[in-house]
Amino acid sequence: MTDPAIFKDAPWDALDPALLAQAAKVPTMLAPEEQRFYFWATSEWMQDKGAVVDLGCFVGGSTARLAAGHQLAGHTGLIHAYDRFGANEAAKEHILYAQGVAPFEGSKTLDLAIDLLTPWTERIALHPGQIEEQIWDEGPIEILVMDASKSVQTMDAMTRTFFPSLIPGQSLVVQQDYLFWRLPWIAMQMELLADYFTPVASVPGHTMVFLNTKQIDDDALNIGMVTPRTHEQRLDLLERAKQRLTAAGFDVTKPMAEQFWTLQKHPNTDRAGHFTQKCEVEPAQIARP
Repeated sequence: MTDPAIFKDAPWDALDPALLAQAAKVPTMLAPEEQRFYFWATSEWMQDKGAVVDLGCFVGGSTARLAAGHQLAGHTGLIHAYDRFGANEAAKEHILYAQGVAPFEGSKTLDLAIDLLTPWTERIALHPGQIEEQIWDEGPIEILVMDASKSVQTMDAMTRTFFPSLIPGQSLVVQQDYLFWRLPWIAMQMELLADYFTPVASVPGHTMVFLNTKQIDDDALNIGMVTPRTHEQRLDLLERAKQRLTAAGFDVTKPMAEQFWTLQKHPNTDRAGHFTQKCEVEPAQIARP
């Protein structure tokens, strides 16, 4: 097992930018710190004990960063990237075209992703379709990136499918939107599964990284489902998550206060797109349960 103490000093921040030059050609919504972390996770943390799974890869931006590190380390397994592979006009204009992709007709992006990921074709398997309808039968998972938890139901489905293949003591779960104001249920689920995961890193913009510490079995999956939780239970879980991360030394007060406020304003909301109002007050003014 790699020593988790290594996360304390954020070694990915010291990466030579030249290492990401090829991957930087693939459009992404990741912050620079997150891009460096993805490369570091596969090049330095990973021990080639399982696969890399990228849930919600858009056109391959996260996959390219993972693959570049994977390639540098000489790993032999595959990176499995999942997405619906589609982009609306706003995403095309503000993300793809803005990052150098030539304008194209329609919304489908699978062919674009294939082209963009050509430098790493032999180490990537693309899985188009609804992620919550996918299966996993490819063995242990060493790095699991979750960037598709846009609804409670989708998150719960992905958890049931992929978490049982994590390797205790080695596997990282990268929760890309943990601190994003529109997805408070990620923190709820990781709090429900606090006995199975240890938080090891916070990476700007919204990422929290967890080390799996205990085998995910049926009992854990039943415990970890957020869908059946009431509004009050969800508020309590969010507060507990904030307290646990704060006690562990992570500065999450502001983003988690925004999540708490948003959840109060939109009770029983299960989908990110249904959150329409972001926190407009200071964290100290937000009431706690």
